[in-house]
This record gives sequence, structure tokens and C-alpha cells, in this order.
Amino acid sequence: MIRMPHKVFTDLAIWMIGLGLLMGIIFPFFVVMMGLPANQVLTPWFFVATMTAGFIVGGANIWLARKVVGGRLHILSNRMRLVETNLRACVQSGNEKKCMSEACNVPVDSDDEIGESGRAFNYLVESLALAHKTDAAVRSFTEMLASHLELDILVSQSLQKLLQHTEASAGAILIAAEGEMKIVSSHGIRTPDSLCNSDHVRRAMQTGTRVIVALPEDVAVEGILTDFRPREVLVDPVLYKGVPLGAIILASAKGFKDDAKARLDLFGNGMALAFNNALTHDRLQKLAALDSLTSIYNRRFGMARLGEEFSRAIRVNSPLGVMMFDIDHFKMVNDTYGHLAGDRVLVQVAKTAKLALRKGDILMRYGGEEFLAIFPAASKENALALGERLRRMVQDTSVLDGDQIICVTISIGVTSYPELEVTDELDLVKRADEALYKAKETGRNKVMMG
Repeated sequence: MIRMPHKVFTDLAIWMIGLGLLMGIIFPFFVVMMGLPANQVLTPWFFVATMTAGFIVGGANIWLARKVVGGRLHILSNRMRLVETNLRACVQSGNEKKCMSEACNVPVDSDDEIGESGRAFNYLVESLALAHKTDAAVRSFTEMLASHLELDILVSQSLQKLLQHTEASAGAILIAAEGEMKIVSSHGIRTPDSLCNSDHVRRAMQTGTRVIVALPEDVAVEGILTDFRPREVLVDPVLYKGVPLGAIILASAKGFKDDAKARLDLFGNGMALAFNNALTHDRLQKLAALDSLTSIYNRRFGMARLGEEFSRAIRVNSPLGVMMFDIDHFKMVNDTYGHLAGDRVLVQVAKTAKLALRKGDILMRYGGEEFLAIFPAASKENALALGERLRRMVQDTSVLDGDQIICVTISIGVTSYPELEVTDELDLVKRADEALYKAKETGRNKVMMG
């Protein structure tokens, strides 16, 4: 048996030329069968002529095959080399745009095997492009998660990435805190707080599975700039070791593609770990800032806040009030009722003070039974009014200790910048402390201005 080379066009040339020569040998006998005289046809010269014609036809067929088929195969091979080059460049530079399928697709204009090969190649390129796009998205998302520990910043950045990589039109992220769902970040939704009571969010949190809601065309979700009609709303729980930490809500005007949902699945584990770390960090920050007994700011953190507020008051030329107060005869309370009762008194006074102060005011436990309050943008009159309000509220409050009722009063010293010329925030504290001492020396249960 003749051994054929392993090159397609060489094999094709051998077969076509061989077939042409065979036809050249057979053709004279065919002519004789058609009625021509054998002595004129079956001659060496006629055989040479027909075999030459067969050879020429075989060669022409080879040329046509190389021109038509070879040209298309050449395009396919060039695109394959281009994909290889782009993939290498993508790996080296990390730029996934070099793997975009539009730059590497083969034009398909036939329904034969070559056309089918081109279509299969295009599918392969699209799959590679999608894989690299997903890999780049996961890498970018993971880098973002690893770069933030503050919960608000982390959630906000996560939402922006989710909107980008899922092509959603609007979205929100909710975090479970103290038994309730709270909106931490949202985009494109005017009333995000209404999502906290959504049945779909509740179902996703309870089951730990994704909920996809297909909406009819007559339902509109209001956006910040314009209204749009979502095709789908996706609710995805964020689970860390099976415990729901929160939920992601995404709304799409076109519906979510399968690759977007798969990408969201890949983001899930990393996002849950990052959210858990951020929540732990947030709790530790609060523990470091709060007094363990009264749950208000401790002295270290409170004084840092006072420094910030004093710098802001100077920068924007705004008043700043400071109030120091302590519990009158607190040692007697401890000696009479015990230290546990004294602790309950401290807790109650702190709770009363938080009720008396304005939103944005800062309250800290300065030490023992002493407290310090900071009033941003409060003048001397404002600080005095707040001090008097607090004094009356504490006077009207009592603490139960078994069958006994413990009533206490407080003495208060207040001061205010810029009515009082001071060099720093410590001078404010010193003057408030002096005013407090004066209030105690002159009878207690009163407010004095420093």
C-alpha cells in the first residue's frame, strides 16, 4: 500500500493527479466504446494526450482547492495565532480587553464543514473571552474586598462593583444588625428603606437561597434620575458559614444573564468573609470607644471627639459648648445601697442624659461618676438651657433597688467657645470643671457657667 504524506494538500494533490492520470488511461477505451476506430484511438500519442489532460485538470483542481479552501483555512489559522498572542498579552499585562471576542472572530459565510469549524472557533473565542472577563471581575472584586475594613465603605464599593459586573440598573445592600435589616448602601432607588420589610428579602434570609422576581411590564421601580421598568429583581442572601449577614438586591431592566448570575455566585464567598470581618471590626471599634457599663463614649474616645469638634469650631467659626456634671453624694449611694445599685444609678443617669441631649451631641463618661457632654454649634445660652433641662430630668428620675427608691441629683458646670477665650479644648474642660466645682460648693443640684 502506498504511504501518503500527512499534509492535507499534498495528499489531495496526489489523489487528484492520480485520479486525472487514471481518467487519462480510461478515456481512450471510453472513446472506443462510443464508436471511434480503435486503431486511431488506442495509440501511444492519444494516451499521452489524455493523461496530460488529466494531469492538468488535477493540477487545476489542486490550485482551486488551495485558493478556496486554503484561503479560508489560512484565515482560521491566523485568527488562532491572534488569539494565542492576545492570551499571552492578557496573562502578562492583566488587560482582559485583549481577549475580547470581536477582535478574534472568524467571518463565517458558508454552511459547510469549514463554516461549521469557523462557528465552533467563534464559540470557543467567546467562551475564552467570557472566562477571562469573569476571572478579571473576580480578581478586581477580591482586591476591593481586601482593601477595606470599614463597613460603610466596603458595602458601598461592593455595590458599585456588583452593578458594574451584573449590568444591573439599580441595587441595594442590607445588613442584619440587632435583629433588623438596615440599608447600608443603595443606588437608583428613591425609597430604599422600604426594602427592609420586603417579603422577598425575608424569604431569601430565611431560606438562604436566591430569590428572583420577574416583574410584569406595568410595574415601575423609581430611580434617582429616571423611572425604569425592571425585567427582573434579584435578592441574594450573604451567608457566612450558613449564617445570613445581609442581602443584596439588584434590579435589571433587561433581565440577568446566566453569566451575571454565575459571576454573582463567585463573588458570594469572598463578600461574605469580607462583610463578616468588617462587622467584627465595627463591633471591636465600638467596644474600644464605649464605656462598658454605661454604653456611652469612654474618656479616651470622647476626648478625641472633643478635639475634632474644637478644631471644626475654629475652622468654621462656630460656637461649641461643653458641660461637665457628676452625681451628688454618689459615695453615699454606694455606701448605703451597695456598688451594684450605684452602677444602676450610673446607667440610669447616662440614659437620661442621652434623652436630654440633642441629636449630634456627644456624651462621654469622664471618670467615676463624672460625665462630659459636647454641644456642637451651641452658644452659652444653649449650653445653659441644655444643662438645666438635664438637671430637671435627672431630679425627676428614680432607680428601684428592691423595695427602695433611689433618687439622685447632679451638679453641672458649662462653658462655651468663643464666649470664653481658650487656647485648646483642654481649657474648655478645665473651665467646665471649675464651674462644676463651684456648683457643688454652693449647694449642689444646680447649673453654673464657667
